[in-house]
Order: sequence, then structure tokens, then C-alpha cells
Amino acid sequence: MQFPVTRLRRLRSTEAMRSLVRETHLRPSALIYPLFICPGEGVRKPIGSMPGVFNLSIDEAMKEAEECVALGIGGLLLFGLPAEKDELGTGAYAEDGIVQRALRAFKANRALDGLVQIADVCLCEYTSHGHCGVLTVDGDHAHVENDASLPLLARTAASLARAGADVIAPSDMMDGRVAAMRDAMDAAGCEGTPIMSYAAKFASAFYGPFREAADSAPQVGDRRGYQMDGANIREAMREIEQDVAEGADMLLMKPAGPYLDVIRAARERFDLPLGAYQVSGEYSMLHAAFERGWLDRDRAMLESLLSIRRAGAEFIVTYFAKDAARLLG
Repeated sequence: MQFPVTRLRRLRSTEAMRSLVRETHLRPSALIYPLFICPGEGVRKPIGSMPGVFNLSIDEAMKEAEECVALGIGGLLLFGLPAEKDELGTGAYAEDGIVQRALRAFKANRALDGLVQIADVCLCEYTSHGHCGVLTVDGDHAHVENDASLPLLARTAASLARAGADVIAPSDMMDGRVAAMRDAMDAAGCEGTPIMSYAAKFASAFYGPFREAADSAPQVGDRRGYQMDGANIREAMREIEQDVAEGADMLLMKPAGPYLDVIRAARERFDLPLGAYQVSGEYSMLHAAFERGWLDRDRAMLESLLSIRRAGAEFIVTYFAKDAARLLG
């Protein structure tokens, strides 16, 4: 039927009506809050490019985790800042590593049982050169060695799983990493711990503020030799297929907002639980607009998250998790 018989505005007349027919919903339990864990006690160091985000010692991170429980947030994604770095990123797989210690402390607090605790697996925060694997340098050319990096990444995954991580989330983008981690975790008696692969992680300008937060900027070269070219959606599907074949249990797309088409394509093609990471640059860009009064803070924040859900992500990693959860109630 055509206008005037069909009037689509009839279902937009009141908030109650709009809520009744709403197709896509946000809920706090579908949000995951990233935490940056650093050594020390009582440390709450502001990250200049990310308003409201901090480097936190374990005791301060515990307070954040407890607040997340109270807000009904679904999970945490943990990143570590070690006291010392070296060429091979040994702090990533040390049994007393910063994230390992945080996981043990969190698991001892039964009030946090409702939070899914996810451990990022990468070497970039732990290496002196800032790359995600073993680096060789020949003159002006720097190259991350894929196969030499796999044992270190697998060792990291097993260490974090033994420490109590509910989910292991590899973000390094080395070929074959999911299979290597699965083998190492199974050998360590952690066959029940799932892997959430950053299956399509693009080499993006939107990671800039994160590199301040995690102190992980490459000291030489860049990561375009192993992170994905933003122009390639078919290649993204191949990346996902490979990780699924190697044993990934869940998938994560990164970044989110600039790659909504990739999220939609992955949702239509794969049946695994699928999430997206609204990365630091997305967060900081919106905050810059909020601070200048250019955008309505609450509406723009929720709209950005709703667009990610509408594209097909079932859960969202976001630095807005606490603020959004307060609004969603």
C-alpha cells in the first residue's frame, strides 16, 4: 500500500511505541571494558589522549572491575604494561607477569564472578621495539618473524589461561597463531578455555591513542606487514576462515566504526559469536567533539554503539562501556 494509507510514522509516535518495535537493542551485558594494568600500588595515571581512561595498578583496577559488576557490564579485556621490556617480550609469558597477577587477584574476588575476564595476547606491550613478535632488522628494513613468534605467543596464551583468563584473545595477527595457542593451552590442561581471535584486525590510524595507553608504538617500521590492509574485505573473510579452521571459538573485528561493512559481511558468513572493538581513536575522536560542544555526548555515544550492534556485532569492546551502561540502566 502507498501513502496515505501506509504511514510509517504511526510506529514512531511515542517512546513507548518506538521501544516496542525497536529492532536492535543495546544492553550493558554485551559491553566489554578494556583495562590497562601497570605495576605499583595506588596508581591511576591518566592517559592524555583518552579522557577518563587510566593506567591502573592491580588494586585500582580491582575497583574498576567491581564498578563494572555493579553496572551489569559483561566483561573485561586486560592489557599489561610491564615494569621492564626486552627484545623477546618475556613479560608477556612470565608466570608473575602483570596480567597474570591481575587475573589471579580478580579470580580470588568472588564478587567479580559475573565478569568474563578476557586476556589480550600480543607481544607489542612487552617488547622493547614495540612490535607484535620477534623482530629482525637489516639496515633500514625491519621484519617481524612469523614462525619464530608463534612459540612465544602460544606460551603467553597458556600462561594467561593457567592464571585464570576466561577467554584468550590473540591480537598479534601472525599466521597460524590460533592453532599454536590451542595446542599450547590444551597441553597445559586449559582445553576448556576459549579463544576469541581478533580475526580481522586492520592496520589503522585509529589505534594512535592506544599506543600511548599501552606504551606500544613501534620503535622502527610499522605493522602493515602483518596487520590487514584496510582496502581488503575479501581478504578479511579469508583471515576469519583460517582462524575458524584453526580452532577459534569467537571472533573480534577491529576497528569497529570505520569497518561496519566487514562486521556485516562476517556476520552473514560465519556462525561463531562475533564482536567488535570500538578502538581508542574512535573514542578519542568523539570525546574531542564532546569537549567542543559539537555533538550531544550521550546520544552520539549510544548511536555509535548501536550502529556496531546493528551491523551484526553481538558484543562490543569499548572505552564507553561504563558510561553507556549507566545510561542504559
